[in-house]
Amino acid sequence: MQQQDPSRAKSKNLAILFELVNFIRPYQGKVFAALVALIFTAGLTLSVGHGVRILIDQGFTQQSLQDLGSAIQFIMLVTICISIGTFFRFYLVSSVGERVSADIRLAVFNHIITLHPSYFETNGSGDIMSRITTDTTLLQSIIGSSFSMAMRSALMCIGAIIMLFATNIKLTLIVLASVPFILIPILFYGRRVRALSRQSQDSMADVGSYAGEAIEHIKTVQSCSFEAQERAAFAEEVERAYEIGRRRVKQRAILISGVIVIVFTAIAGMLWVGGSDVIHGTMSAGDLGAFVFYAIMVASSLATISEVLGELQRAAGATERLVEILRVDSHIKAPECVFTATNTLSSDVVFEDVTFHYPSRPSQPATERLTLKADEGKVLALVGPSGAGKTTVFELLQRFYDPQVGQVKLGNVDIREFDPHELRKQMALVPQQPALFSHDVFHNIRYGNPDATDEQVIEAAKKAHAHDFIMQLPEGYHSFLGERGVRLSGGQRQRIAIARAILKDPKILLLDEATSALDSESEHHVQQALEELMVGRTTIIIAHRLSTIQHADQIAVLDHGRLVDIGDHHSLLENCELYKRLVELQFKQPVIK
Repeated sequence: MQQQDPSRAKSKNLAILFELVNFIRPYQGKVFAALVALIFTAGLTLSVGHGVRILIDQGFTQQSLQDLGSAIQFIMLVTICISIGTFFRFYLVSSVGERVSADIRLAVFNHIITLHPSYFETNGSGDIMSRITTDTTLLQSIIGSSFSMAMRSALMCIGAIIMLFATNIKLTLIVLASVPFILIPILFYGRRVRALSRQSQDSMADVGSYAGEAIEHIKTVQSCSFEAQERAAFAEEVERAYEIGRRRVKQRAILISGVIVIVFTAIAGMLWVGGSDVIHGTMSAGDLGAFVFYAIMVASSLATISEVLGELQRAAGATERLVEILRVDSHIKAPECVFTATNTLSSDVVFEDVTFHYPSRPSQPATERLTLKADEGKVLALVGPSGAGKTTVFELLQRFYDPQVGQVKLGNVDIREFDPHELRKQMALVPQQPALFSHDVFHNIRYGNPDATDEQVIEAAKKAHAHDFIMQLPEGYHSFLGERGVRLSGGQRQRIAIARAILKDPKILLLDEATSALDSESEHHVQQALEELMVGRTTIIIAHRLSTIQHADQIAVLDHGRLVDIGDHHSLLENCELYKRLVELQFKQPVIK
């Protein structure tokens, strides 16, 4: 289950909804037109009460068919005008809701992809996806429907109260006496609904996160015969979300039903007093009919407002969750002034006395006083046991994180002085587990250079020895690879990633044992392609199979984030016990010097 940040501020009221104003402001023309239509339809609806008065006093009381017909015609004309006004109001407000929801979704996504990787160590992808999809969809409904209903009901309520006073002050005071009894449960239960709304949305994010993780690792789940346990665990998550949702709905149901009882009790009291006045001749039947019409409008408006208030509480929770993301500042930022272009520098890479702790492991250093240099055009290999800090070197060099102590330099300039986007353009990473996207081959290789032509993509694939198997796919380079490239073998995915790196044509190559997933023949061909690509470029290799880096210019031996020794293969066999032990463990026999 997704862990919630205890420091996260909870919304205390609906004021958080004002954060949506910035997204609505660009469409203020449509909003203004919708308000005009809203006022127009509200005024016409209130005028129906006048028609009711004419219908009773002149049509029924005076037994006049002509007056009855005039009253009916008036009511029908008003109804047609109301329907036209409602069409424009609903269309305008709903279209603004759709547009604002899309803008918020885009703003959140655009912000997320700029955030530092440490943010994703403490915030699960399922929770983030829930905010982008579920929460923005909820806001779409609120802005496009519920907010309009709340505005309409508030306007109708105010207008109907004014008409009540104009019709009969005594009866109006009876109706208004019930208002405090309506507001008290709205305020009391509204607070509970708001808290449960936030919990409900968080619990739904947990459900999505759990399901997504199980689906992502479906082969592991099935190979371990763990389906029953996953069903039980997922059922617990679903039941937890259901229970929170049930409590939220219960509070809203109590709120709505309580308001209905109070409102219609007040109307019943008003009818008794008004009916007595009609019997005693101090009030006309038409006035009482019009008054009842306006009183019912007040009652229905208050009932609608109390119901919509629950929706607005949910909207406040959704807005809060979205605003939380938009307010997160990336720890990795470009400097205000960039004085040096990365493409003009040499590709020497230097780590100077670098100490770094991952944010999720503040007490455990990933690197400690690490000093290391990769010369331009040379090959530096990193070896060491698991947890030695090899991957961290790549993370710091690409500036996914900044070290707490020391500097990482490119061309003798601290990489913090560069725009991270421009810095990463100078590097190409081929990971051990390539990241492929749910798209075709062209799209995946072109990730290395979005402006590359089809011919350049094909040439890169040929150099990576990927062209032949690509052409055997059902639609060649237009073949859809499935989620995470699931339709390809491990070796094929790796060659796509190598083609991507070749297409990028970087100054610095970062290879995380790039040939480890290939068979012997493919490894030979790809190794030739990589050797050609490495000419004139700084190359840093994370080595898991020591046989692949024996001819590296330098091999750095790391352990617990520290540099143990550095040299070539033969000198390390002579002088470094850790390197010698790693070689012996891998080849399962003592090394003969």
